Amino acid sequence: MSKTAPAATIESPISPSFGEKLRKLDWRRYVIYIGFVVVFAFFAILLHDQGFLSAVNLLNIFRQTATITVIAVGMTYVISCAEIDLSVGSTAGLSSVATAMGISQWGLVPGILAGLAMGVIVGAINGGLVSLLGIPSFLVTLGMMGIAVGAAQWATASAPQPILDDTFNTLFGSGNIGPIPGLVLWSALFVAVGAVVLSRTKFGRQVLATGGNRTAADFTGINTKRIKFQVLLISGIVASIAGMLYAGRLQSGRFQWGTGDELSAIAAVILGGTSLFGGSGTVIGTLFGSLLIGLINNGLILAGLDSSQQQVVRGAIIILAVALARKK
Repeated sequence: MSKTAPAATIESPISPSFGEKLRKLDWRRYVIYIGFVVVFAFFAILLHDQGFLSAVNLLNIFRQTATITVIAVGMTYVISCAEIDLSVGSTAGLSSVATAMGISQWGLVPGILAGLAMGVIVGAINGGLVSLLGIPSFLVTLGMMGIAVGAAQWATASAPQPILDDTFNTLFGSGNIGPIPGLVLWSALFVAVGAVVLSRTKFGRQVLATGGNRTAADFTGINTKRIKFQVLLISGIVASIAGMLYAGRLQSGRFQWGTGDELSAIAAVILGGTSLFGGSGTVIGTLFGSLLIGLINNGLILAGLDSSQQQVVRGAIIILAVALARKK
């Protein structure tokens, strides 16, 4: 009498445990969001008696970081393309001066066009030298940083250029739309457009491909020289608009406006998750990186630290940004 063989058991695939999922999770993708929550909670507890959580103060953080956010959106494209632009702060100052002088001499529209022209000229020169002559963008934009700030200081003899046009000042920083400051709306507009273009369009994919592997991008038919030129041109134009936002908010053009903004913008971009080595970028992360820097600056001011101590913390943020940069 034959015995029947026991039925074969079907082994179900073992699903990874929660601990294994945590170990495999790339925490660096979420460092900026975790850091933002931690820093916000720290200052909320430490400075709860000094109005840190008040609506006015929180709105001020958005307002104070708006210009850096605008510059950082353009910088996101540059760094995603494996380039760098150190001239954005000086370009903003030059644009503010050109706008103020243009409005004084010719009126509102010519003044705005003069400010934009500064960004186009600086961006086109940077892009041309990098893409056509192959000069490293670090060196090109470092030199352009000195040229732009020197030209602005020379043209104005170091004197501020007042802007008395109320329409310009209202549109570019001084006015509100309802309860929302105009600067916040400007930054929201740039973040929205920048995020969509980088992640949803052919141009954005080409920027990331160029930064990720230029040789492979060339073989796929992407004109990488043109892409490099375009991202540096965009960065110059965006910096010029940021300069006009400075001019509108402070109702004057000065060569000092934008000084040091290149470092804050780079820190915001890298902290936000864009790879310092190119090939990946996130505009939303850049927004949170900029807000984190603004949050720290605001908290340090309320805590009573002076400007020199704030500079030390800002430098530490730059080092932290590079340390957390994700290598491919």
